[in-house]
Amino acid sequence: MAQRKAARAAADAAVPPAMPEPDIAAELHALVASSTFPAPCIGGAAAAEAAARDDAGRRRPPLVVIGHRGKGMNALASPDPRVRGDVRENTLRSLNDAAASHPTVAYVEFDVQVTKDGCPVIFHDNFIYTQENGEISGRRVTELHLDEFLSYGPQRNQEKAGKPLLRKLKDGRILKWDVQKEDALCTLREAFEGVDRRVGFNVELKFDDDLAYTEEALTGVLQAVLKVVFEHADGRPVIFSSFKPDAALLIRKLQDKYPVYFLTNGGTQIYADPRRNSLEEAVRLCVDGSLQGIVSEVRAILRQPAAAAKIKEAGLSLMTYGQLNNVPEVVFVQHLLGVDGVIVDLVREIAEAVSAFSAAAREPSPESCGEVERLETAAAGTPSFSPREMSFLLRLIPELVQ
Repeated sequence: MAQRKAARAAADAAVPPAMPEPDIAAELHALVASSTFPAPCIGGAAAAEAAARDDAGRRRPPLVVIGHRGKGMNALASPDPRVRGDVRENTLRSLNDAAASHPTVAYVEFDVQVTKDGCPVIFHDNFIYTQENGEISGRRVTELHLDEFLSYGPQRNQEKAGKPLLRKLKDGRILKWDVQKEDALCTLREAFEGVDRRVGFNVELKFDDDLAYTEEALTGVLQAVLKVVFEHADGRPVIFSSFKPDAALLIRKLQDKYPVYFLTNGGTQIYADPRRNSLEEAVRLCVDGSLQGIVSEVRAILRQPAAAAKIKEAGLSLMTYGQLNNVPEVVFVQHLLGVDGVIVDLVREIAEAVSAFSAAAREPSPESCGEVERLETAAAGTPSFSPREMSFLLRLIPELVQ
């Protein structure tokens, strides 16, 4: 892999520069040197114990690769064409392309919102933008009826012309949302019916940080999503996740069939709700609310490497997301720290990297984790790094975090 070769070449050519946070490097060294890691599991503490018994002879736990918004998000402003995306995110084509990219891809992640008439649809942004007669306009997705939502972008009916899609960036710019491979917007039901059944779904329950939601409103949204899932999942593995603490807690109360994960920035960004501002608060929320795991921004884990073990000790599964998950060496270090899964944009590249340090899929055990068990790979080996290369790699991580 290009990134790994670059890291090795740099290790042989020069002494690494002084790192901005040497304590992180030291902590990573110490943790990676430890010999035992908790086994991953989607089913909570009891299932984790069963998995640990099954995995007693293994050196490392498996690592699950999850495609972000399918085959990767469309970062329109990025100079890197790989992360701008070659296929429209959160579409059937993107989800299926991710599933087909590599056998190691176990899940696809996508964002779900509910339209004004109660239909769960797949779309990330809170607002959808178009341009008509030279004028740009935006509407909140949840204030659209289904037929209005589906009128944006490419149409399934080739005889119809959809409204041109634009995207508003965080810096306020509005750009044409152009990709190489197009597909129409879709509903959650269409995803269950049209996406390769080999992969599970990581359903992110999307809510607007700028809006206040009553419990009644949250319940209505979640029940609309659950109705589609219960009617159409048909045995497909499903994970729910949300950045909104109350939504994560509530969907756990409304059902106990599918695992629920709390999404957190882990303190890399600060919010009014203190439950969102640290890994410690995330653990407390999950334990108190009987959630199954945490999905953290990867930088939060790399800044606090010992947090991974603490999360596992609490009986929780741990996955990560973020741009650094597109760097194979960063994914490898997380593998050493005991992270259970990574949500990635460069799906094929990272899946190949994970496959390189993982053994063939192990046979599932009925007492084991269930949802993700049939798709996990047993990590029996590691890449061949010299001590010098490993030292450089662990020193490199804090610089990447910055």
